[in-house]
Amino acid sequence: MARILVVEDETDIAQVLSYNLGQAGHQVSVASGGQNALAMTVENRPELILLDLMLPDISGLEVCRTLKSDPARRDIPVIMLTARSEEIDRVVGFELGADDYVVKPFSVRELGLRVQAVLRRSQRPSAGSGEDAEMVFGQLRVDRKAHRTWVDGQEVALTPLEMKLLWTLYERRGRVQTRGTLLDEVWESSPENNTRTVDTHIKRLREKLGAAGAYVETVRGIGYRFSDTDDAG
Repeated sequence: MARILVVEDETDIAQVLSYNLGQAGHQVSVASGGQNALAMTVENRPELILLDLMLPDISGLEVCRTLKSDPARRDIPVIMLTARSEEIDRVVGFELGADDYVVKPFSVRELGLRVQAVLRRSQRPSAGSGEDAEMVFGQLRVDRKAHRTWVDGQEVALTPLEMKLLWTLYERRGRVQTRGTLLDEVWESSPENNTRTVDTHIKRLREKLGAAGAYVETVRGIGYRFSDTDDAG
């Protein structure tokens, strides 16, 4: 069971989502506007937010931007819901830190699977998750148990999804990972989905890692590879 906040001003859609998520065992709250949603994330921190882009007061993109710029709330996973299907909307959402993007009209069953996938990957590694829970590579240090990352001794805030993406690439360093493979392994999503998702998150990850972002190499026409040498920059 997870605490899920549905931010949706269309009453019928909000009711359908609340009912189906409730039937799946989740605790659901509903906000019909962006300002109310932001207040509710402070009062009762949700474990996942389903966020419509078109809201009556402020846009869903602005809600996402506010959440992801707040250290206390940036780790809350966000799935965007919108009638817009243009690629630019998906790109902007991902650049702001959204974890997934579902276009209306959508299958309730498919959305339920997306919710499960995002909740699974948002779980941090447990303290007993194994001897490979820490990594030091050149300028980069990662502690998965504490969900903390440092570059040249300076801490960098990564979302659970970014952490999983980084660790997946690191574990397979020196080997090329296709975008489809990363979608399957990191997003637990069909490789048939838009692979621009991967490109956008790789771009954000590199920006956050600064000089250490050079460890994540692009293999043109194929995908990405974590360097097998620690010479960044």
